[in-house]
Amino acid sequence: MPKVAFQGEKGAFSEDAVLRFFGGVELLPCRALRDVFEAAAQGAADFGVVPVENSQAGSIKETYDLLLRYDLNIYGEIALEVNHCLLAPSGESLASIKTVYSHPQALAQCEEFLRKLNVEIVPTYDTAGSAKLIREKALANCAAVASKRVSEIYQMQILAEDIQTIPDNYTKFFVVSKAKANCADENKTSLVFATRNAPGALYDCLGAFATRGINLTKLESRPSKDKPWEYVFYVDLEGHTEDDICNQALQDLRKKTSFLKILGSYPKSVVSS
Repeated sequence: MPKVAFQGEKGAFSEDAVLRFFGGVELLPCRALRDVFEAAAQGAADFGVVPVENSQAGSIKETYDLLLRYDLNIYGEIALEVNHCLLAPSGESLASIKTVYSHPQALAQCEEFLRKLNVEIVPTYDTAGSAKLIREKALANCAAVASKRVSEIYQMQILAEDIQTIPDNYTKFFVVSKAKANCADENKTSLVFATRNAPGALYDCLGAFATRGINLTKLESRPSKDKPWEYVFYVDLEGHTEDDICNQALQDLRKKTSFLKILGSYPKSVVSS
């Protein structure tokens, strides 16, 4: 049975993603995203599952930085519907809540609801961990933003359901591993590159895909960690590195870039609710 690392406590959305992708596996909860990558890289886990992007709050920048830093492959992806609840110990009510704990991404996704509560917002490392903290320390007048399943795990009441600002709220997770995924019927490839410092450099790089009719599903820039005011570009595209046309495009791209790293080719995900 494979061991899979994820960030957070039992009940975290990342654990939900693990179970949706793998089914029954040995779980390895980690405190931080870096710990998930470290576990997969050092062999303490066979796979890691990390959030990479939310349909409302955008990209998880730390995940993208870690994908660049660690020598791991993106093995798969899953898009998980995320519904947030406001949880509190028995006896509390919406009127009694003065402080709300949760992961910064969850807080951002529920910003409109929380603003109307007029409460203190306290970011923590995890959604489920916030509920655990309140429960174990018996904190009064406090609530956590987490999933409905967390209310059952930590025996907390649900003060409000579906409190995310946008009803159709999805988070995409990457599965990372030393192993490479097999080619499927529908595939995606993720990569990161840096351009040469010349006029039209990015245009020339993207032309490697455009001239071959390859669809890019994501293009995002991030500051380079090596030089100030220089950027790297993260790209998701339809296709697999084993496809002839994709392979040709990547060979062409390599000639036009100052740096190129293939993060992985993997089966295209299906939306999971």
